[in-house]
Amino acid sequence: MDEADRQLLRRCRVRLVGELQVASLWDALLTRQLFTPAMIEDIQHAGSGSRSDQVRQLVIDLETRGSQALPLFISCLEDTGQDALASLLRMGRQAEKQNPQAVRPLDLMPVVVGPMGLKPEELRRRQYPLKPTPEKLTPVVLGPEELWPAKLRPEVLRPEVPRPVDIGSGPFSDICAQEISKRNADLAYVLNADPCGHCLIINNMNFCLESRLQTRTGSNIDCEKLQRRFFLLHFVVDVKHDQTAKQMVQVLVELAQRDHGALDCCVVVILSHGCQASHRQFPGAVYGTDGCPVSIEKIVNIFNGSGCPSLGGKPKLFFIQACGGERKDHGVEVASTSPEDRTPGSDSEPDAVPFQEGPGTFDQPDAVSSLPTPSDIFVSYSTFPGFVSWRDTKSGSWYVETLDGVFEQWARSEDLQTLMLRVANAVSQKGIYKQIPGCFNFLRKKLYFKM
Repeated sequence: MDEADRQLLRRCRVRLVGELQVASLWDALLTRQLFTPAMIEDIQHAGSGSRSDQVRQLVIDLETRGSQALPLFISCLEDTGQDALASLLRMGRQAEKQNPQAVRPLDLMPVVVGPMGLKPEELRRRQYPLKPTPEKLTPVVLGPEELWPAKLRPEVLRPEVPRPVDIGSGPFSDICAQEISKRNADLAYVLNADPCGHCLIINNMNFCLESRLQTRTGSNIDCEKLQRRFFLLHFVVDVKHDQTAKQMVQVLVELAQRDHGALDCCVVVILSHGCQASHRQFPGAVYGTDGCPVSIEKIVNIFNGSGCPSLGGKPKLFFIQACGGERKDHGVEVASTSPEDRTPGSDSEPDAVPFQEGPGTFDQPDAVSSLPTPSDIFVSYSTFPGFVSWRDTKSGSWYVETLDGVFEQWARSEDLQTLMLRVANAVSQKGIYKQIPGCFNFLRKKLYFKM
């Protein structure tokens, strides 16, 4: 769904919640293939199950159903005799076409001057002098909007991120990583077991026609990289391809129910399409190949203390390569205030805050203690909720490609949090359109991978 239609829906939200008779819409929504039966069932059970809660969820989900979602929804309203609402939305679309600037939000992105009076472009050139090389990228976007005509496909410049000097390739790095964790068990998790733990990779690449989700070309490259990387990090790697939502939950539950008593860690990687989702703890959802979403919150909670007691007190790591939405970030230059790090985009502060939904207290230092069973959990997202996560059809996603390279260079000598800051910094430098990973870190100690 394009931004103009999305803004129109949001402006009409109050009227829709107040007047829409949703019970008569189910058959029309199914007939016009706006939603699958499973999606309709999820909407019907949203919140308390009341009409208003159903309408609110319907409006949220409608934004994820592609560029023709709003005109099809208007037709459904007309089919069910709700002509006043249909007319309201249709006239709003017509007004937007006649005067698009009247309804589109203003672009208020600031431009910040760097230190010493340098302009952002000059600052970036001094710090990253490498020349970008243009490549065609396929954006990971929800719904039929993915099927852009070739002539409209974005040309994204991907500057080559300079690989750091590998000061951790010798025996010193082994001492830094493994010996520190052994000698300081109160500061770092001890990963003595070999294998270290299980690593489950769910790679959803091909989706059913009814889902209206495009094939994720290049995802197999991500999968192969991560399979090799976690094998080298002493994990037993299990890969599941093209799982429906129900199958995803099933394999996750099976993993949680295994006996992890002799192991020290557990890793879950999900490569799929994604979307925004209502949540209390962890935002976002990932799609099964049937087009049904599974919330990240549900995935993480499968491995909580009651669902997976043998992993109690042990690190549980989740890596999510999926879209958080359809917005494309053009970026904004911000000069770092830290004298130790002048690289734009490397500030760790935004890791948790951007994932909150509406005003809340997630940015308070004591917020962690208010979450149920949050300890020993680390959830890494490839991008902010609401934004596109970029994937190259030849080299895989920016996120996985960078993560694999950073782990190869630095996992011997640095802990997980530092590694992921390197990933965020490197990904943030790529392309004309921008992307920056973020994470929820509820680990109690530092984590150094076993080498």
